[in-house]
Amino acid sequence: MANPGKRVARVKLTIARRAIDNLEPAEKPWIAWDDRLTGFGVLVHPSGVKSFIVNYRLGSGGRSAPNKRLVIGRCDRLAPEHARREAHRLLGMVAMGEDPAAERARSRRMPPLKQAFEDYMKANPKRKSSTNENYRDRFERPLADWLARPLDSITRSDVEDRFNRITEQRGWATANQCISLLRSVYRRPCVDFEGLANPVDLWLAGGGRFHHKPRRKIPPPAEILPCWRRGIEAVVSNPAIRDVFWFGMYTGMRRGEVLPLRWDRVDREAGVFRVDETKTGAPLELPITRQLAAILDRRWAESGHLEGGWVFPSATSRTGYFVKLTYFHRRISEAGGAKFWFHGMRNCFITVAERELMLPHALTKRLVNHAPPNDVTEGYAADWTIGQLREPAQRIADCIEGLMKGDSGHVNGKMEAQAAS
Repeated sequence: MANPGKRVARVKLTIARRAIDNLEPAEKPWIAWDDRLTGFGVLVHPSGVKSFIVNYRLGSGGRSAPNKRLVIGRCDRLAPEHARREAHRLLGMVAMGEDPAAERARSRRMPPLKQAFEDYMKANPKRKSSTNENYRDRFERPLADWLARPLDSITRSDVEDRFNRITEQRGWATANQCISLLRSVYRRPCVDFEGLANPVDLWLAGGGRFHHKPRRKIPPPAEILPCWRRGIEAVVSNPAIRDVFWFGMYTGMRRGEVLPLRWDRVDREAGVFRVDETKTGAPLELPITRQLAAILDRRWAESGHLEGGWVFPSATSRTGYFVKLTYFHRRISEAGGAKFWFHGMRNCFITVAERELMLPHALTKRLVNHAPPNDVTEGYAADWTIGQLREPAQRIADCIEGLMKGDSGHVNGKMEAQAAS
């Protein structure tokens, strides 16, 4: 083949794999143009590297219009038929008056959604690892095909379509969480990049709406607790997992606070245990009731010698402790004859404390580690001591135990006796 002296068309051919392999490098870069699609070619570098390119002029100025060139990809990494399709697409954009080179330059300046998400995750290093895992699951899976897209390429209609698709495939809760998280991910880039609009805000401004979150209400504890007890005993054969449910039942703690409990946070002699990682961020210190002491005695006898120090260890989980128990929820519900979910035990604990035992609202909030109210008096008050919490915590546990056994008469009699004394 003749040695071309400059970057001009010296060869025209039908671009295909064999033809590309026969193109030889020269002292200077040169282009072999396709004889079927004007503007599509292969750029051959002196190093031997070959790249698919597309060449075009904007507007109606003909040869007086500026010449622009885009590299589609390297020939050793992209099939000729794929490169030809991409060239067709880019030249179609030019025909519609768009400038692919300017669009690509702008896209390269605009970070992709994946980078914005990672920046969002790094912005709060104190977030719990379990929360980070949940965020990734609720964000990356439903939006996997968006992660490489520049932020300004995602539109209001994209958000609307994806929200509806996630709702259909994964449910309303995941759809709410995913799109709400997407909205948060966009907030900082919208400040950093002038002209970038948050597509979720545009969706909401255009009439989009998150799904209404229905609050689950439980039946009276005297009705529901015997059902839950019957379901747990019938379905959960693993004693450690069964004790996880009993621990949640007697404390009203969140699942993420019960499961990672460690022995170095339990003082069995002093009758106190501590949870450092909580939803509110405030450490939770609670008294050990008689029911909890029995659970901890069983767990210590079985797992107190194991490495890792988990109260509820798991030999199969990569964390070393049980992580997800939702598998049991439906089975417990069916066996017990009443809808069961872990957080429902928290609802039941609060109901027993405030409806059955008429305990002060502030005391109940402290026992379940709810965020403190914006009440001036409550804000000035000293925190509850373990001594102040021990007696009401035991009363709640006794009441729950009696109701689980269906002994509401015994519970009411005991409450009346305590009130009289």
